[in-house]
Amino acid sequence: MFWWDPLYFVFALPALLLGLYAQAKVQAAYNRWLQAPARLTGLEAARRLLQAAGLYEVRLEGVPGHLTDHYDPSTKTLRLSESVAGVPSVASLAVAAHEVGHALQDAEGYWGLRARGALVPAVNLGSWLGPVLFLVGFLLQSADLVWVGVWLFAGAALFALVTLPVELDASRRALRLLEESGLLGTAAERAGARAVLQAAALTYVAALAQALSTLAYYAFLAMGMSRSRE
Repeated sequence: MFWWDPLYFVFALPALLLGLYAQAKVQAAYNRWLQAPARLTGLEAARRLLQAAGLYEVRLEGVPGHLTDHYDPSTKTLRLSESVAGVPSVASLAVAAHEVGHALQDAEGYWGLRARGALVPAVNLGSWLGPVLFLVGFLLQSADLVWVGVWLFAGAALFALVTLPVELDASRRALRLLEESGLLGTAAERAGARAVLQAAALTYVAALAQALSTLAYYAFLAMGMSRSRE
């Protein structure tokens, strides 16, 4: 929204660079370990891990796209992308186990997953309405409206903050599941799965950094406007 403002880059550029690095790292790790064969496909591994955990109510479905894998706690559905579901690779096992980790969180009532779910309606509203109100308030020179926009957008930053421990916990669970199940037979395979999950975790760190840097930029402009009104 404020790409013409050089000050924006003071706040946002480090986080943007981290985001680009994280995306490159996760793609490199995923593509490398997608070529490393494993005993099962991601779909077969997810089914075995769910059954071993007694999560028979969780449905398995395919979903189009690349790395679009996710678990939906509202419907108890674990969805895997084609390259994960149908390919027997170390990367597929890591991604599938990560989503099973979310299913375990849901079954155990993990606080972070519940908190993230409760934030979704507010985030869906604030993530688009906040910047709109901020811009309108900025154009109208209304400090009150600007601050409303800031506080609405703060929900997106809070969502990213809550999401990070949820994803880190799911990755820890995934590595434990893969080790206990014996699906990864060698030290190299275990290192590969860890590399994929660590790279994915970095994307959530970058998302949090981007949300916080944008929020800081908005708050800085809002404080400047408030001071000018005094």
